[in-house]
Amino acid sequence: MKFSRIFLNRLHNQPDPQDTVVVIDVLRSFTTAAVALSKGASAIYPVEAIASAIALHDRLPDAVSIGAIGGGDPVPGFNYGNSPSQLIDAELSGKPVVMTTAAGVRGLQRFHHARRLYAASLVCARATAEAIRRTGASEICFVITGEWVDRDGDEDIACADYIEALLRGEQPSAQVFAERVRHSDFGRRFSAGTWPNLPLADLDLCAEPDRFDFAMPVTRDGTQLIIR
Repeated sequence: MKFSRIFLNRLHNQPDPQDTVVVIDVLRSFTTAAVALSKGASAIYPVEAIASAIALHDRLPDAVSIGAIGGGDPVPGFNYGNSPSQLIDAELSGKPVVMTTAAGVRGLQRFHHARRLYAASLVCARATAEAIRRTGASEICFVITGEWVDRDGDEDIACADYIEALLRGEQPSAQVFAERVRHSDFGRRFSAGTWPNLPLADLDLCAEPDRFDFAMPVTRDGTQLIIR
């Protein structure tokens, strides 16, 4: 296998990878998505623009809206913010979820032309590696979404490192990568307790390796991306 990395916020006319793309957002989009699926959501529809997300939500029967703007604050009027701990007791069985976030969803939209596309986070890292291995993929590109001018993005880099190590046949300690999530620039904002929309309970969930035994492949239905 051949591996590469792309940082979403450093793109400068780079050619799009064509084989397998893994878009990583540990804190918090794709941890939230994984929790939603574990609670029985029928599908997750990642939509980049808030207005488009609202329009889709209004078209889908019994839909639930999840969203956050840059920095992590919830979108006003949505059912939930981008907070996995908020969903632990949510009733989502059989419901479609419309999700809009500033990083992870944008990454999926940017690389929607890939032959195989995955949304990934630490909670489903091993399952993602196993799903990729089963496809026989020869080229895997990891997209790091969490690096910003004020954030090192190491929570996502750690997840990419873990999945890559598993695909190489190694058996690394998952807790090493969990600690990197906790000590990343963004992770420390959750543990500081000074950001009301960045609860410690979210960090605890996001830093739990392999909590779920499913991957999150992304498919297309016309122009709409779907995570199932």
